[in-house]
Amino acid sequence: MSWYYTPVPTVVPVEGFDASADANALRGAMKGFGTDEQAIIDVLCTRSNAQRQQINEQYSSELGRDLIEDLKSELGGKFEDVIVGLMMPPEKYLCKQLHKAMDGLGTDEDTLIEILAPQTNEEVKKIVDCYEEMYSRPLAEHLCSETDGSFRRLLTMIIVGARDPQGTVDADLAVEQAKQLYDAGEGKLGTDEEVFYKILAHASFDQLEIVFEEYKKLSGQTIEQAMKSELSGELYDALSAIVECVQMAPHFFAKRLHKAMDGAGTDDAKLIRIIVSRSEIDLQNIKDEFEQMYNKTLLSAVRNECSGDYKRALCALIGGA
Repeated sequence: MSWYYTPVPTVVPVEGFDASADANALRGAMKGFGTDEQAIIDVLCTRSNAQRQQINEQYSSELGRDLIEDLKSELGGKFEDVIVGLMMPPEKYLCKQLHKAMDGLGTDEDTLIEILAPQTNEEVKKIVDCYEEMYSRPLAEHLCSETDGSFRRLLTMIIVGARDPQGTVDADLAVEQAKQLYDAGEGKLGTDEEVFYKILAHASFDQLEIVFEEYKKLSGQTIEQAMKSELSGELYDALSAIVECVQMAPHFFAKRLHKAMDGAGTDDAKLIRIIVSRSEIDLQNIKDEFEQMYNKTLLSAVRNECSGDYKRALCALIGGA
């Protein structure tokens, strides 16, 4: 099944790791007049997150200073966003992005979808626990206050861990679920949205892949084609994100990276979020998919869009000459 692609990261633990040497190298890069940004990139963009946490602890115990505060005082702009993002444990980083998407005036639904749609139950639980710890507020409650309607119900289902565990598959049930989706959309006047979000938020990704195959046999259309004509707005965006992640998560992220750099201006927040959060999961797969889809490398696209230390940091995470 396509969902079982083998995730290949671009950032892996460095061999011969020495947290003390790295901590001292970082202090040296920030001490005195001026900052050696390249030295910071060379250390932090080539270590795994677990190694960065060890460097952080070593920096504090050996030098009696706060590494993140030092980095914030020495760096600025988008380069700072990348480096400080790398220093956060993965679930804390995603929680911060979710909070940012809901904080203040208006809600960034697109970011909520991008972060929550690809997650398994286990990953969602980590995020939910971490969010409450960080913000003293349940994620579900914050989401409910910022969203409404079917979109709210779908996100709530995702974060309460309603999805069946990975590997849960029932071929007979898949035929029935495909029929339910057909009857709720193409097979009737109007659309019963509830059927769509209940099945797409409850079934395991493995099960959904079979459901989508059965749907095509039944309808002659792909589930994407059906949803496009039956749904709209944030609910459509969220459900189609789930469909894409079921079929091939790297494709989903490659498309979003391309969109972040396409046309006038760059969506730097999205670019940073995806590259930082996927670098230790499947950024190599995303790179391969990006090149296949757009006939250019992700590295060359980032080089054209970004500049300075910010560009160098992202390119170091992406890897490859």
